[in-house]
Amino acid sequence: MTTAKGTATRHRIVEAAAAEIRERGTLATTLDDVCRRSGTGKSQMFHYFPEGREQLLLAVTELEAARVFDDQQPYLNELTSRAAWEAWRDVIVTDCRTRGLHCPLGVLIADVGRYSPAAQAVTTQLIRRWQDSVRAGIEATQSAGEAAPHLDPDRTAAAIVTAVQGGVSVLLSTGSADHLEAALNLCLDHLLSPARE
Repeated sequence: MTTAKGTATRHRIVEAAAAEIRERGTLATTLDDVCRRSGTGKSQMFHYFPEGREQLLLAVTELEAARVFDDQQPYLNELTSRAAWEAWRDVIVTDCRTRGLHCPLGVLIADVGRYSPAAQAVTTQLIRRWQDSVRAGIEATQSAGEAAPHLDPDRTAAAIVTAVQGGVSVLLSTGSADHLEAALNLCLDHLLSPARE
């Protein structure tokens, strides 16, 4: 059974690994870097991650996936009106603009999330959960009469999530969140037009 101190040490190692990967990327981050940053030794590292680097990277993927989802709350669960959608958009754009190249979503999608099949599974689960939440928001907004009624909620949710991912990819390449903001604005203009036939 893991003690409270052990849980805290493990979490410190994962946070250190996540920070290193945000700054340097997965390939450039070594276990020595993580030990140095977390203030732990190799024996502690392998105590909590006996399978080594891949197991640690999976833990980082899980941490970043939870962080991406949690950073959008409570807005993501309250998408019922134009004002709510705009607030959600603003949270995503501001967060990415503030964190820049160290945005957890960018790290997850462009780096650790594709490192192994297990990490891909975590990323896939996040995307599915995220798309489900956006779809529920679309359906609620359609029911309230504030969203285009003819739009397919699941396809539209997939497009919105993809717009965010694409915008973050451009951010990682250019350092600018302008494309992310433009893509989300276009999606919301399309969604929040109930008069369209």
